Amino acid sequence: MIKLRLVPDNTSIAFIEKRFVALIFSIFLTVGSLSLLGVKGLNLGIDFLGGILVEVKTDGPADVAGLRNKISNLGLGEVSIQEFGAPDDVLIRVQRQKGGDAQQQEAVAIISEAIKAEVIEFRRTETVGPTVGAELKEAAILAVLLAIGAILLYVWFRFEWQFGLGAVIALSHDVLATIGLFSLLGLEFNLASVAALLTIAGYSINDTVVIYDRVRENMRRYKSMPLTELFNKSINETLARTVMTSVTTLLALLALVVLGGEVIRGFSIALIFGVLIGTYSSVALAVPTLLYLRVERNGGGEGKYSSQSGE
Repeated sequence: MIKLRLVPDNTSIAFIEKRFVALIFSIFLTVGSLSLLGVKGLNLGIDFLGGILVEVKTDGPADVAGLRNKISNLGLGEVSIQEFGAPDDVLIRVQRQKGGDAQQQEAVAIISEAIKAEVIEFRRTETVGPTVGAELKEAAILAVLLAIGAILLYVWFRFEWQFGLGAVIALSHDVLATIGLFSLLGLEFNLASVAALLTIAGYSINDTVVIYDRVRENMRRYKSMPLTELFNKSINETLARTVMTSVTTLLALLALVVLGGEVIRGFSIALIFGVLIGTYSSVALAVPTLLYLRVERNGGGEGKYSSQSGE
């Protein structure tokens, strides 16, 4: 039987010695993401901004430019039109109109009348108010923060507080980097995007806990080994599993990007980036952080060890 090995046996990569390069890259990535958020912001979807959404099916491939021109001339404000998976399936977004539900329904009627010649089916119509959008935005932020907090407590109780803090640093790095990607590419940020962030957090912590578990096991087994060497050994021993898990996940996500259609493309792109950055942070950020947090060895009362002395 031929076994597929993406990482050779007895791999010995000096990850810890390269931690300063990884740290500089992570700082650059985090600062860049925060800068993009401050300067460019996010392309918030109707879930958070409020507005009108109409999905239609056209008679043949849609003339997106023609539809945009017609609706833009209606004086309803900002308009966004895009193909929605198929060439004849179109998603129309219009900013929320002044007034209540009656004004929103009036705007929907105006849009429907203007494009009825090109449309053979109105598939769905949605309106989201600004209050609901603001509540969803607050709930999304709270969900991400609570997830990270719960992960901190879980890793803390399973290992030690240094492990929990290291995991949260890596997770926060992953989430901020992914949000920066949304800002950089102008991908629509909606509730599905929040689900992507939570999925990335779960995937990343899974990788991190596997490596941390090997670190803890080796700290009990090799009581006199310098921590730098021990951490390198732990990462290399779990590297084959980490890489194989990431590659198989990426294959599924690439299929979603190619075949999943427009509705989940942003979600899929975010997950692909999240898997890559989550794998990187588990190996190059979460474990080296333990050196700076001066993690204690278990079971032998050896006290705290630094990367320099290993004593």
